Amino acid sequence: MIFAFLRKRKNNNWEREIENPTFDQREAAAEVAFSLWREKRKKRERPFLFFISVFFLLMAGRLVYLQVLKRETFEKMAEQNRIKKVSIKAPRGVIVSREGKILANNVPSFDAVFVPADLPKDYSSRKKIYSQLGEILSLNDDFLSSMLENADFSSHNAFLIKENIGYEKAVVLMEKREKFPGIYLEETAKREYPEGVAFSFVLGYDGKITQAELKEHPGYKLTDYIGKNGLEYSYENKLKGQDGENYFEVDSLGKVKDQLGTRRPVEGKTLKLYLDAGLQKKAFEVLQKILAENSDATGAAMVAIDPRNGGVLALVSVPAYDNNLFAGGISHEDYVALIEDGRKPMFNRAISGEYPPGSIFKTIMAVAALEEKIITKDTVINCPGRITYGSWVFPDWKTHGPTNLKKALAESCDVYFYAVGGGWNGISALTIDKIGVYAKKFGLGSTLGIDLPAEAKGNIPDREWKFKKTGEKWYIGDDYHFSIGQGFALVTPLQMANAVAAIANGGKLFRPSLVEKIIDVDGEEDILKPDLVRSGFVSESNLASVREGMRETVVGSSGSGRLLNGLKVATAGKTGTAQFGSEDKTHSWYVSFGPYENPEIAMAVLVEGGGEGHSWAVPATREIYHWYFDLQKGTLPEEEEKVEENDESLEAIISGE
Repeated sequence: MIFAFLRKRKNNNWEREIENPTFDQREAAAEVAFSLWREKRKKRERPFLFFISVFFLLMAGRLVYLQVLKRETFEKMAEQNRIKKVSIKAPRGVIVSREGKILANNVPSFDAVFVPADLPKDYSSRKKIYSQLGEILSLNDDFLSSMLENADFSSHNAFLIKENIGYEKAVVLMEKREKFPGIYLEETAKREYPEGVAFSFVLGYDGKITQAELKEHPGYKLTDYIGKNGLEYSYENKLKGQDGENYFEVDSLGKVKDQLGTRRPVEGKTLKLYLDAGLQKKAFEVLQKILAENSDATGAAMVAIDPRNGGVLALVSVPAYDNNLFAGGISHEDYVALIEDGRKPMFNRAISGEYPPGSIFKTIMAVAALEEKIITKDTVINCPGRITYGSWVFPDWKTHGPTNLKKALAESCDVYFYAVGGGWNGISALTIDKIGVYAKKFGLGSTLGIDLPAEAKGNIPDREWKFKKTGEKWYIGDDYHFSIGQGFALVTPLQMANAVAAIANGGKLFRPSLVEKIIDVDGEEDILKPDLVRSGFVSESNLASVREGMRETVVGSSGSGRLLNGLKVATAGKTGTAQFGSEDKTHSWYVSFGPYENPEIAMAVLVEGGGEGHSWAVPATREIYHWYFDLQKGTLPEEEEKVEENDESLEAIISGE
């Protein structure tokens, strides 16, 4: 084989060269043979070398991945085996009134929590912990055992055992922490509402997050608190702070050996409100007194708005609940008692209650009639005390005789507004089509967007609505009823206060707001500018005519609101007696604003089931205004409190609408 290539030589001496090869020939033959052998070997080794190369490349890549890319992960895993992080709940932001009075504050507290993965692995050790822990926290052993044994023991999440355990019990747990592996204390802050029940519907309350809420709020933990109602709910993302952490060194069994350090939490932002705390408390006091005196009244509400910017000065609903009950973790018994209470103390009548407006709706009717040129402010309609249409009779509460717009508003003449709403005796009809347009321009029939949950929209019907609801068409009688705020019309006290504010300020409809500014921990202020929904939708001259009629309600000799004429500050208003249910049941309304020339407050007062407007809502408004203008504003010293009375007796003033 070595000399095989020589056989291919084509010269004449090939036989001789085979027999006697020279040294050079032998060397060349050897090199060729070796080259052929090497090529053949390379072909055999090539697959093997390929697999070896791939193997070493994979090993090198894995080494880089583990030592470089995953270095931090493994370091954290090793550190977590030695260090336990326990959350420090950030205090929620404080809520203060316009005067700076604290309405929602925080009290330092502690929650006992457990981490299932850190509990002892054997049941006997856990059982011992349950017994000792139950004694400290005043919890039944079986209750603790049931709670903790049903946990996923692979979970590193913290679960609540008991909230607000108190300082003394927290100290005991800290001193004996080595005996309770897997049990930790979370520093937290219990919410406190120092002004109590009067502010419950404004502030709401917070509480432990539920599983359902947890799904809607990524980043929250099962031990977190969250706003449940009121401003606590609406401004959750502002009030919630940034949690801190305590770092503990633990041994292999999860027992705490030492505290290594702390990252302090950052408190939530402060809410400063438009709310006047004194006005809120006074209104609450007045409405509570009415419920105590009027056995027919089932509830009451008051909303006051600054017509210059839409800021809510007061928002009251009675009966009410104590939100401090929820702040401490309300018991099942107390919660059931509140829910089943027939007086509905958890129902916010000020924004969620929907009521027929009755005669307070005549203010908007007057604007619509003037704008559509159905009447002028001097148009006189003779009121015979009723309107007859076919066999139907639409009564007034008395015979008013010749009546212009000012008198119609002051005396609350039904016939006048029957005529402009449905047409009568030569007066063209607005009809539901145009009445509904103006009602909606003033914000009725839809939510206003106040910064509180559960606002109702009320109802401003139309022809289509009635047909869908009842299967009947819209009749002229429906126009008559709607024109005096009856029939299918429903409003909230908030809506009527806001509508009257728009009448008072010359036609600017604001979105009502409770929060004026948001302040962070560094004192930086985010001032929330008033949200103007619409303006210029009615003429100033027509609004002035309506305001004159509302002023006549107070100063006129036969005005239904003349009980307020003794105040030191001029006000204007409109009474309302709204029928509901059977005809002998009525709600008592009064809407108003003041001072008359430069309004700074617009108010709606409702006494649910309270009777006639002048009997209960007017006296309530008078008392509130007396405090707000005469006492708080300083026109009278409180120790010399004396309201100038009219010459007429109280009985004469409230003799009937």
